[in-house]
Amino acid sequence: MNTYALLGRNISYSFSRQYFTDKFDREGIAESRYINFDIPTLDELPKLLQTTPDLRGMNVTIPYKQEVMRFLADINPEAQAIGAVNTIKLTDVGLVGYNTDCYGFRETLRPLLKSHHTHALILGTGGASRAVAYALKQLGIAYSFVSRTPASGSLSYKELTQQILEKHFLVINCTPLGTFPKIADSPPIPYQYLSPSHLLYDLIYNPAQTTFLQRGAARGATTCNGLQMLVLQAEKAWQIWNNQS
Repeated sequence: MNTYALLGRNISYSFSRQYFTDKFDREGIAESRYINFDIPTLDELPKLLQTTPDLRGMNVTIPYKQEVMRFLADINPEAQAIGAVNTIKLTDVGLVGYNTDCYGFRETLRPLLKSHHTHALILGTGGASRAVAYALKQLGIAYSFVSRTPASGSLSYKELTQQILEKHFLVINCTPLGTFPKIADSPPIPYQYLSPSHLLYDLIYNPAQTTFLQRGAARGATTCNGLQMLVLQAEKAWQIWNNQS
């Protein structure tokens, strides 16, 4: 039996387990299973590794994409540059970390871009936002982080003015605000300054149309949720685990 797992906290809702279970059935991939490693602290990870000898790979989600890096024997250069890992392969030398979020985001965003999408606001500063920033840099798009507790060089939500929104026509939500079941939540940006020139991208996929996206659509903005990004990052992870990439 080949075992694959999602590593995270409070992940019963997760996309990954159902996606890979369906993939195994659909593609006739035998002797394989996908489970959740839902743990309150990463201190439990070594024991899980010992008790799951048939483990071949893991996806990593909130809140461990950065913290898990201290357990790795090696890190792919791109993941190292991003500063976050969402895919781990078990090898003879130990755990090796990769980042497939960057690929998934970049390739789903690319077809939606227009010539005026030259500046972006990244809402949130967690592991996913690091992959988003790296992808934007690859695409030649300038960006600023927005956070409730901004560090040097980033913005607070209270600083978002009409002038800033009229310069940054791409807005990406990398926070969990609006995720099921708290679907009424949304990042506190000044939605009244959004326009048909704006593109709103939400990494959340459940619900498919978050309050963030709904409020943008009401102002005429183009919207995209995170489902296809998840599909692409999952398939890239599968390639890594099976030496296809």
